[in-house]
Amino acid sequence: MIYLDWFLFPDSETEFDFFLRQKRTCYDSYYPFQVLSRNQFRRIDFAPVTILYGGNGSGKTTAVNVIAEKLNLKRDSAFNKSNFFGDYLNCCDYEIRMPIPKESRIITSDDVFDYMLNIRSMNEGIDRKKEMLFEEYLDVKYSRFQMKSLDDYEQLKRVNKSRSKTQSQFVRSELMDNIREYSNGESAFLYFSEKITEQALFLLDEPENSLSPEKQKELVQFIENSVRFFGCQFVISTHSPFVLSMKGAKIYDLDEDPVDVKKWTQLENVRAYYQFFKEHEHEFTSW
Repeated sequence: MIYLDWFLFPDSETEFDFFLRQKRTCYDSYYPFQVLSRNQFRRIDFAPVTILYGGNGSGKTTAVNVIAEKLNLKRDSAFNKSNFFGDYLNCCDYEIRMPIPKESRIITSDDVFDYMLNIRSMNEGIDRKKEMLFEEYLDVKYSRFQMKSLDDYEQLKRVNKSRSKTQSQFVRSELMDNIREYSNGESAFLYFSEKITEQALFLLDEPENSLSPEKQKELVQFIENSVRFFGCQFVISTHSPFVLSMKGAKIYDLDEDPVDVKKWTQLENVRAYYQFFKEHEHEFTSW
């Protein structure tokens, strides 16, 4: 499924014309201007899965965030825009093939990290409440309580409840069980599987962060199935060989000048891995 057909970033001439019109001279940076135009990255023509590949500073994360903001996609974590971000968006253009579904969103590393922190914080709060309930159970159960008025009715119920239950039963009845805390990789994958729904456009910024190789392969399979069976479209920034190897993905190499579409086996990062393992091949065959 293709919802977003193409996206156009401003070229160096458009950026130059913008700077000539500016009276603002007190800024050290015009970000995101002069990032994508540096390697003549002007236009993306999208496939069901489009990947933006490049090293640190290549602009792949910038491109994903620009697209997300131009399309007003949902995001969970706050996004800090630069002073010129709005001006840059005004210089961008795009065309859709089908209306962008409202469930569409961008998922960033910050979203995943905040999700994992929230689970841990909730569990810590639950654990502190448990300790308080353990103490309360003993205090209430062995207190010499006597009801003197209707104002004491609620306390009477708690006394009877504590005396009719074991300590663990009392605590469980007062407090939900801990939210299961997974490993970082499991939590990250769970977040993706919860947020990626049917028939929508999803922008993923370096989804391999916090994922083991095995979980990256599992995520790739999940994305492939979402495209094939559930009408999803993906735009992904990554330098992970596992994600880059996704079947049918259209890959833009942002390290090239000008930016070019390549096969994943042609990418410098992937070939570096290949060369490294070839050099150590004998260490694997000796098992």
